[in-house]
Amino acid sequence: MAYFSRRQFLAGAAASLSVPAYSRAAESVRVATLDWALLETLLAIGANVVAATELRQFREVAITPDVPATTADLGLRGTPNFEVLRFARPDLIFNSNFYAWADERIRGVAPVESHAIYKPGESPFALAEQATLAIGERLQLAAARQLTEELGARLDRYRALLAAGDGRPVIPINLGDARHFRVFGSDSMFGEVLKHVGLTNAWQAQTSYSAAAPVGIEILASMPDAWIVMIPPQPADALATLATSNFWNALPAVREKRVLMLGSINPYGALPAAGRFADLLAEGLTHAWNG
Repeated sequence: MAYFSRRQFLAGAAASLSVPAYSRAAESVRVATLDWALLETLLAIGANVVAATELRQFREVAITPDVPATTADLGLRGTPNFEVLRFARPDLIFNSNFYAWADERIRGVAPVESHAIYKPGESPFALAEQATLAIGERLQLAAARQLTEELGARLDRYRALLAAGDGRPVIPINLGDARHFRVFGSDSMFGEVLKHVGLTNAWQAQTSYSAAAPVGIEILASMPDAWIVMIPPQPADALATLATSNFWNALPAVREKRVLMLGSINPYGALPAAGRFADLLAEGLTHAWNG
């Protein structure tokens, strides 16, 4: 079987950077959001984001896009600081179905527009595309369509490259502790990316709002052919325990070095998270296949 080379992968990834840079922030419209998926979308298309929630954690979990130092931190997503939001003086607030309970309060600060990316029974990738294009049209930012088109082309390239791989399924997980994990199903953004790049999700059971948890670590024994893809953040003590666990080390995927540890990604993200997952997964598999 002819695997693609790391040089081929890097050439494909570099091609994704050849499109024009995203437009700079639209200073005429000051926007805010409580939702991380919408936050990463707004940042990726060059919106002028003046306030958002849990920015320190967002920078650690989502990693990209970069958050400007001038963006005000509203505190916890579940209990945002409405006074800080008011002082940020947004012209428009983008919200999602996850935080609809706050709509009445934040409408007193600025008009609210809602976009749902995670809804039971619907594709988060398709909803993220719709939201990206709608927000881009609302803010008159051409970078929104550029983002959707560039990501689609990138996923097509990865599909062609990964077709030369070993054909094994992939199970994307996030450790809760040494005995349990959260698994991302077909209705997750990670599951959607797997479909787009031609890979099979080893987890075929039902999930709720993209994931199932807690799932016992012993379930991995029923998927001996799969690649285990671990998505941070992971508890350090859990990783240390697994390193010395007889059960973990006896798993076929572990024995055969079919475990990938990716960089951190927003598990409930939008198109930027989808692109980051695709990039890290394709690079990880390429490196593993080529030794």
